[in-house]
Amino acid sequence: MWEFKTGFEQITGLFRYACSSALYSTLEDGTIVKGLSGVPSKGPVLLVGYHMLMGFELYSLVEEFLREKNVLVRGVAHPELFMGSITESPTSEFSLPNWFKVFGAVPVTASNLYKLLATNSHALLYPGGVREAFHYKGEEYKVIWPDQPEFVRMAARFGATIVPFGAVGEDDIVEYVLDYNDMMKIPFLNDYIKELTQKTIRVRDSGSGEVANDQLFLPGILPKVPGRIYYLFGKPIETRGREEILMDKKNASELYFQIKSEVELRILSFSFLICLTGNVVIPGEAG
Repeated sequence: MWEFKTGFEQITGLFRYACSSALYSTLEDGTIVKGLSGVPSKGPVLLVGYHMLMGFELYSLVEEFLREKNVLVRGVAHPELFMGSITESPTSEFSLPNWFKVFGAVPVTASNLYKLLATNSHALLYPGGVREAFHYKGEEYKVIWPDQPEFVRMAARFGATIVPFGAVGEDDIVEYVLDYNDMMKIPFLNDYIKELTQKTIRVRDSGSGEVANDQLFLPGILPKVPGRIYYLFGKPIETRGREEILMDKKNASELYFQIKSEVELRILSFSFLICLTGNVVIPGEAG
């Protein structure tokens, strides 16, 4: 636990002071409750959600699962994050790539996701990947996923419970100043981004749709504090006993787009409540 405590203090400490978080989940009967009681404690569980700008939602999510459920969420992340090419040198004892490993993250590959589900882990998957995390201005809360289902059949193979979730609050904690299109108009940044993109590992081909357009760059942002991030985990979706998902591509696709719609609905629900009230108040919630 020393590694986790140190990691929270060194990596997420300042972030936690500047930005609070509120997590909600959905019980089997559809009731929304504060906290994570609606998320199964027993794996395998596949958490599938929307990637906020620069993955700001990650830190609090991982921390709260450890605090409330004593569960280490195992994220699957872009291979470059383990190499330090867009963060820092991976040789430092407390480099960011090393902390990704401490917190259970693994490079995103089919074999790694297979291993996580096979060992009854709580795996965290962002189908939108880098393209979603480094989205452009005007794409806030836009769910950018592959055209074809990538995880449904594997989840069904292990009878994993899929939990879709959405997160909002990006525009409450940062102001987006320079996106990819802005930076490509600046000569020295243009050259740097092109060079970085040529060197990076590609995890998807062009057949995946818009999500394959995953240039790596660090957006220009300004902090807005204090802010808050809200998470809503939807009703768990069981795949155990649903062999038709494995056998039929159409069934797998239908479930995939159902999950995507659930993620979009979580985002819209919270965005509406925040716009309407300036806060999130779940009906029936005390306090």
